[in-house]
Amino acid sequence: MAKMRTSILPYVLLSPAVLATVIVVFYPMVQAVITSLYNNILWKPRGVKFIGLDNYIAIAHDPVFWASLGRTAIWIGLTVPLQLLLGLVTALLLNQTFRWRGLARSLILIPWALPSVVIGLMWSWIYNPQVGLLNDLMLRLGLLQTAVPWLANPDTSLYAIIAALVWQGFPFFAIMILAGLQTIPHSLYEAADIDGASDWQQFWHITMPALKAVLVTAVMLRIIWVANSIDVIYVMTGGGPGYATHTLPLYALKRTYASMDFGYGSALAVSFSLLLLGAIFVYLRRAGKGIE
Repeated sequence: MAKMRTSILPYVLLSPAVLATVIVVFYPMVQAVITSLYNNILWKPRGVKFIGLDNYIAIAHDPVFWASLGRTAIWIGLTVPLQLLLGLVTALLLNQTFRWRGLARSLILIPWALPSVVIGLMWSWIYNPQVGLLNDLMLRLGLLQTAVPWLANPDTSLYAIIAALVWQGFPFFAIMILAGLQTIPHSLYEAADIDGASDWQQFWHITMPALKAVLVTAVMLRIIWVANSIDVIYVMTGGGPGYATHTLPLYALKRTYASMDFGYGSALAVSFSLLLLGAIFVYLRRAGKGIE
């Protein structure tokens, strides 16, 4: 009897977490899939009917979907690598011994700790063509002749938001990589010094292989978070000008709640989830090789 209780105990302890996950995550996912199979426009309650895959067929012919998919690829493809690069450089600097290192490690968390709404408003003021810091600085340095409306120009708006998100997200990589650096035995670097290895050789052959598991996990998490991030975009441009800063999650949100088309919006969300799941699967298959 005691042995049976011991074997059941782990399942009993895990059951609240499993139940919460099912209610909060899996039930809404199943509901979204079911809703995507219906013509469900909120202001047409009598028109709700099962239409099968018609919403998905309509997505395949939706030019805004394909444009949003391309911008989502740019959004992820620039934001995550830039956050990783900046976070890696920051972590390497914070891993050195210098005065006030503890304070520097604390201050680096400020962008990550600030709410996304605050980040969006702050960078909107920085980009403001009349009173913004960026235009004023570039005009004083002679890099611009006239102020640039960074967020109102379709050619620059997406990249301006990417810069804001890179600033917000790089501390995540910095802290993750810094934690990984602390686990590398210093004796490896001492042995490399004795063998005459340069700093670059030590970095490439000792530091990077030791950080591979950390980097693979951190990049995967950031891909998921960045792909689903719409709050900074919504605050800074609302998806405009036009569709210039529309990503797929933002398009799904607007199509669902602005047009009240819950069927089509759910189909967009499900399509994006499947695409993201496929991208993560391919990434883990390629990047995760050699990690034990």
